[in-house]
Amino acid sequence: MAHTKEEKLAAIGRLLDILDELREKCPWDREQTMLSLRNATIEECFELTDAIVSGDPLPIKKELGDLLLHIVFYAKIAQEEGLFDIGDVATALCEKLIYRHPHVYDEAAVKSAGEVMQNWEALKQKEKDGNKTLLAGVPKGMPALPKACRIQQKVSTVGFDWRERSDVWAKVAEEIAEVQAEIENKDAARLEAEFGDLLFAVVNAARLYGVNPDLALERTNRKFVQRFGYMEQQALSRGLTLQSLTPEQYEALWQEAKEALAASENAPTQA
Repeated sequence: MAHTKEEKLAAIGRLLDILDELREKCPWDREQTMLSLRNATIEECFELTDAIVSGDPLPIKKELGDLLLHIVFYAKIAQEEGLFDIGDVATALCEKLIYRHPHVYDEAAVKSAGEVMQNWEALKQKEKDGNKTLLAGVPKGMPALPKACRIQQKVSTVGFDWRERSDVWAKVAEEIAEVQAEIENKDAARLEAEFGDLLFAVVNAARLYGVNPDLALERTNRKFVQRFGYMEQQALSRGLTLQSLTPEQYEALWQEAKEALAASENAPTQA
């Protein structure tokens, strides 16, 4: 059910009132600081991404609420410390969105989403408190796989990219050869570095072909867990243990799992 703007504002106002009361009367809520909430916020973000991948709207709604609570909580703590409040947060966001969308709120013209991203990065660097370098805004603590993709997306906005996306496969092949060479050399540090280069190149290829590499890998993780769970169940039902299986039995069970689970695995991933 869609709510009116007034109903939405009332719901947000109620949330602010509840948090004010919790901050005053609940010992746990009263003790929290921005730093103490940090790890829980990271966990909530991961729970939201899990819900989004599931495609079920009810968990998505729940996790969005949990994350919204954290945003309001941080703003409440800042208000108590005389720094800013939730109104300042929303106002700053509105002003940023208007400034970074001149094609909507001004007379700038764009022809594609790519041009929007180029303008976004250029405007960000012009802002008083903006990033001094193109990659300064990529969080240092971001997980490595999405971080690699974000780095590549950012540099592509200034033209640092392959002229033809098919050219990336030569780079992937080059990195595979370098990994194989370091395996022969038995240099652990160099091997790690070359595997890193290979992964970076594969992430780049996925990006160029419109695939979210983090989502793609998560889909494969879930697929593998589902198939392996099927194998465990089937082995148990036949009086076998996984440790006792021969390579041929493993392969047969794996192929059986693929066939049995094909329909669910081929369902589109929510993005």
